[in-house]
Amino acid sequence: MTTTTLKVEHRMDARADLSWPVSVWLPEANRFINGRSVNVSKGGVYMSVPMTTPIKDGSEIEINFPRTKALAEQKGRFARIKSGKVIRVDRNHLIDRGLIKVAIQFVD
Repeated sequence: MTTTTLKVEHRMDARADLSWPVSVWLPEANRFINGRSVNVSKGGVYMSVPMTTPIKDGSEIEINFPRTKALAEQKGRFARIKSGKVIRVDRNHLIDRGLIKVAIQFVD
C-alpha cells in the first residue's frame, strides 16, 4: 500500500526571493525578535527567526522592514511596518540551522 501526500497551493501572489533583515514585534511575548526574510509577495512574507522565538500559528504580529538611508529619505520613513498573521511555523530545520521559518499573511 502506498500513501500519497498532496500539497495544496494557497498562495495568490507571486513571490520574490529577498533576504533582508526584519524585526518582528510579538505582542504575546512583549518584545521584538530579529530575523530575516526569505521571500516576499504583495500578500505576505516567509521569514526565518531564531529557534527560541515564542511564535505559533494564529499569532498576530507586526513586521518592521528597515529601509536604506537613501530609500528612507525618498519615502520619508526609515521602515515599512506591516501587520500580519502567522499562518505556518516550520520547525523542520531546528537542529541543523537553529532557525524556524514562519509564513506570515499581511493584514491591512
